[in-house]
Amino acid sequence: MADTIPFDPATLAWDKQDGLLPAIVQDADTLRVLMLGYMDHDALAATLASDRVTFFSRSRQRLWTKGESSGHGLALVAIEADCDADTLLVRARPAGPTCHTGAVSCFPTAPADSVAALDGVVARRVADAPEGSYTRRLLDAGIARIAQKVGEEGVETALAAVTADDAALRGEAADLVYHLLVLLRARGLAWDDVRAELARRAAG
Repeated sequence: MADTIPFDPATLAWDKQDGLLPAIVQDADTLRVLMLGYMDHDALAATLASDRVTFFSRSRQRLWTKGESSGHGLALVAIEADCDADTLLVRARPAGPTCHTGAVSCFPTAPADSVAALDGVVARRVADAPEGSYTRRLLDAGIARIAQKVGEEGVETALAAVTADDAALRGEAADLVYHLLVLLRARGLAWDDVRAELARRAAG
């Protein structure tokens, strides 16, 4: 189930736009803005009841659940209203591309957390165990071997920094992050856990 909404739907400013509120959809993991839709009372209620993001289609004049024809739905994670109670921010996990063009987002250059995106790839490798996957081989080798690789990549990253080789430093840092994500997954953790810890420290 999605997080409890921190507002009463009855208090939203439905009257500002003839009973419709803009709903900005953001990927709950990568934080990329995916699309903009509109919700009325019924669309919001359907979204909360089903945990599947539903909009009011202005062109069809009816409720429309994202993915009802394409299969590329949006699983609700959380939803909140802005300070004026006239816009919604919907955090969701997409099943496939969100845009009708086949793109991940309706906004081609919308920024995203690339580490979270890579963590999603690692998670899929963990779940699917594809033949020949390096990630799978690492996991099969066990936590000690993965931890050793993190150590090796950390040393190589430090050496690249000391030798002032920026291209090597970028590459080694990327290798270090990848192996760290695999180690986290091997321990049942995810990048989001680290992101939450960083947020806690920044707030402290």
